[in-house]
Amino acid sequence: MTAPAPTRRSGRWIERWDPEDEGFWKATGERIASRNLWFSVLSEHIGFSVWTMWSVLVLFMGPEYGLSPADKFLLTSMVTLVGAVVRVPYTFAVAVFGGRNWTIISASLLLVPTVAAYAVMEPGTSFSTFLWVGLLAGIGGGNFASSMTNINAFFPLRKKGWALGLNAGGGNVGVAAIQLVALAVIGANGGPRALLGIYIPLIVVAAALAAFFMDNLATVRNDTGAAKDAARDAHTWIMSFLYVGTFGSFIGYSFAFGQVLTNQFGRTPLQATYLTFMGPLLGSLVRPVGGRLADRFGGARITLWNYIAMAAATTVLIVASQEKSLPLFVSVFVVLFVLSGLGNGSTYKMIPGIFQAKALAKGLTGEEAVAHGRRLSGASMGLIGAAGALGGVGINLAFRQSFLSYGSGTGAFVAFLAFYGLCFAVTWAVYLRRPAGETVAVAASEAKAQLSYAEV
Repeated sequence: MTAPAPTRRSGRWIERWDPEDEGFWKATGERIASRNLWFSVLSEHIGFSVWTMWSVLVLFMGPEYGLSPADKFLLTSMVTLVGAVVRVPYTFAVAVFGGRNWTIISASLLLVPTVAAYAVMEPGTSFSTFLWVGLLAGIGGGNFASSMTNINAFFPLRKKGWALGLNAGGGNVGVAAIQLVALAVIGANGGPRALLGIYIPLIVVAAALAAFFMDNLATVRNDTGAAKDAARDAHTWIMSFLYVGTFGSFIGYSFAFGQVLTNQFGRTPLQATYLTFMGPLLGSLVRPVGGRLADRFGGARITLWNYIAMAAATTVLIVASQEKSLPLFVSVFVVLFVLSGLGNGSTYKMIPGIFQAKALAKGLTGEEAVAHGRRLSGASMGLIGAAGALGGVGINLAFRQSFLSYGSGTGAFVAFLAFYGLCFAVTWAVYLRRPAGETVAVAASEAKAQLSYAEV
């Protein structure tokens, strides 16, 4: 029996939405969800470009701007910080305004930092002015949180790894896209205002397309209780820690890679841009693959092995940095970007699976279990996404301190290596280790819940 089509009201609101119903999903759900996914990706993609535009703009800013390498690392750190903080309110804005409505608003808001940067981008502008205008660009980081929360509600659990990975990966490509556009602008002897001028009309187009083609889900209600419940759950903060290691690495390296090449290896802005875009591009494109692998083998397993690989790559980076080998350094840095992208996909797939497993462990079944898992996973995504982005702040501050203390990024890489080892230990201990004491009834019940996490 084919499920009825979703009922609608004015303003492109969908009243009935049940993606776990196979008949509903095949009849109408998949088509509507896919359409919303693609236009969500577009808006998030441009949001990432605006958020990370200062990682490119600082490469344009030569000696005539009067900024030291430490100033530039501080500037990009603060932009990253704002992007992390705004992810929390952006997550809950979807339930307040509706996914479509908030996508229109959040896309339109991107005009503010872009136009402001266009106005002040010239030699003679004070560092404090650049810093305040740069902080505005942080709102582009919030688009990720609202987009992921919105798309999480559209797709069934069995499809979330791929859908969330595709949504996030398409957005992450915005990092590489603005670097490629910058490469073309520099190659054409253009300046930073030319780069900003390209993005202003694109922002308008993204907002208009969201208005014409996206939908709001009436089933997604504002639930402050869900936020409180998610904040009280230990797994929200454990996954936040693990996401610092994956997404924090991706966004932190995206901001810092070009500056490391110019400061440590003496590359010109044009030479650095030729090298920097490949890492974010591949790391973004591989994120859906991480989600798909997690759908098949379990996110915890993929995440565990991914941290082993990230630690190995970082070890090689330390050697390349000490030996001042640019080819080895760039090659392994690109590999590290790819691994961070895979980990982004696998860790985010774990979130809905963990809360679904907790719902089943509590004795909930059927739609009740699905609704409980969706409620808490959607609320936790904003917190986890915000914490993960804070990792990017830490990476840029670590590079800043490393260059101030040692004149290179080697000290920062040593710190990152230790952190990846800690992430590996947490993943194994919480989600994959078999607990002892299964002979006791209560312990056996807890063991059953913990063992199920290996499949998330």
